[in-house]
Amino acid sequence: MSSNESTSKTLIVAFLVSIVCAVFVSAATVMLKPVQEVNKALDKKRNILAAAGMLEEGQSVEEQFSQVSPMVVDLRTGKFVDDVDADKYDQRKAAKDPAQSDELADENDLAKISRREHYAVVYVVKDSAGDIDKIILPIRGYGLWSTLHGFIALESDANTVAGLGFYEHGETPGLGGEVDNPRWKAMWPGKQVYRDGDVAVGLIKGSVDPTGANAAWQVDGLAGATLTSRGVTNLVHFWLGENGFEPFLNNLNAGEAG
Repeated sequence: MSSNESTSKTLIVAFLVSIVCAVFVSAATVMLKPVQEVNKALDKKRNILAAAGMLEEGQSVEEQFSQVSPMVVDLRTGKFVDDVDADKYDQRKAAKDPAQSDELADENDLAKISRREHYAVVYVVKDSAGDIDKIILPIRGYGLWSTLHGFIALESDANTVAGLGFYEHGETPGLGGEVDNPRWKAMWPGKQVYRDGDVAVGLIKGSVDPTGANAAWQVDGLAGATLTSRGVTNLVHFWLGENGFEPFLNNLNAGEAG
């Protein structure tokens, strides 16, 4: 057998092996996709519950989430809508689509997200009497290295923070990544959002003086992560401000959210 024939056979075998491997990988991807989608949805529910301080470890996430109602809000009017399916609506995709979002002027884009979608999915928890107990809002904004995606939960007064959590970000571990630290997240419940009609809650440099006049609106900054701290404050201010959920929260308090 000539060296050319040997080389040809080797290449043919390598090609066939690569084809077989590609087929197996593609088949595995297709077969596993439904499982991945289920796990992704379950993880999202877990994060929503955790942000609201409602997650009980060791119990079924699906059962716990049964008390949460996803609803769609038109951010342009601040009212609920019933012609958009909360389960099928892709908020991230909508934010990138000029037909489903609006470009933000630089002076209004505190969160550095460029575009704001027309609709947002919020999560409502009601008490046994059918009244709103908590409302959980999706938030996002740029930190130092990444866009942070998370949820902030408010009590029924739409002013008191019930909790906050980020489920996706690329901030520096040990610095900006401390947004994942349970001790830091535990500082948020009980904080007040608005002061004299303006969003006032946010991170400060250093630690909060619990006896200070502004303590109700302040959260400890992230040590060594000034830009991430500023980013978190900015994204909270954006999403709870006039270009975010503030019109909706005002309508909710007035009984006019629809």
